[in-house]
Amino acid sequence: MPKPTFRAAPLRVRVPATSANLGPGFDALGLALSLYDDIVVRVTDEPGLTVDVAGMGAASVARNARNLVVKAMYEAFKRLGGRPRGLEVVCANRIPHGRGLGSSAAAIVGGVMAARALVAGGTERMSDEQVLALATELEGHPDNVAACLLGGLTVAWTDSDGGHGLRLAVSDSLTPVVFVPGTSSSTKATRRMLPETVPHPDAARNAGRAALLVAALGSRPDLLLPATEDLLHQPYRAPAMPRSAALLAELRGAGIPAVVSGAGPTVLALTTPANRDDALALTRRGWSVLPLDVDTGGAALLPLDLSGAEEQDPAGRE
Repeated sequence: MPKPTFRAAPLRVRVPATSANLGPGFDALGLALSLYDDIVVRVTDEPGLTVDVAGMGAASVARNARNLVVKAMYEAFKRLGGRPRGLEVVCANRIPHGRGLGSSAAAIVGGVMAARALVAGGTERMSDEQVLALATELEGHPDNVAACLLGGLTVAWTDSDGGHGLRLAVSDSLTPVVFVPGTSSSTKATRRMLPETVPHPDAARNAGRAALLVAALGSRPDLLLPATEDLLHQPYRAPAMPRSAALLAELRGAGIPAVVSGAGPTVLALTTPANRDDALALTRRGWSVLPLDVDTGGAALLPLDLSGAEEQDPAGRE
């Protein structure tokens, strides 16, 4: 592959938060949410790397080549034929870190998309399918990255060619609410809590619920409560997040379809206008309650506003 030519103008990528699993759809289903990270990148004449981070994770995120956005960009540049001598990266993070809302998937997808956009003819060199395959390789699983890249409701899978994703129909009446605790959790740590085997009746029940969930999210939101029942991962992870488990039980006991978002500890309520107010009324000390929408656009290149005007934060924070 010939060495690439890089665009001189800065560009901006916006990537949505995501919630994976959605109860029984373990490692397969994902939903994009209207909470976003923005990444602004520019190729520089001077060699080296400059990274600036504001917002969520700013106190702990690396500001060098170990930054996950930069790692993803460098790997994408490698696949595209080579990276530029100099690079500036500015991240405005609104997706909470370590809460099960796809912050790492957003960083990876944003980095790969940014690198491709900086290369002249990048979309010809790397298709959307190849973006997803690379993002899956870097993330380790496809559910969050598929939803982040494609937007909406997605089903993802892997085979010998890597990660794949497909958008599914999602009801216009779906109005998600996320309950974000002040503490974080580790996906790797909670995954180690899962057993090597599960009882066959539990697996069969979960398969049926996952199939029902696709239909419920698409056209039968009245079936979301039974459709979100899970026996494969949430019960086994509950001891690591007792407050999340208690809130989940309370929401479901009130008839509100709720699941652990990804590996937790955030709880996602899949509400509709009929029960959203009931979910919002269940506010708890130590939790941030965010009423969101389903993001239908996925990762996107957006115009870069150089006027200096402040943009409203989608999460409503300063």
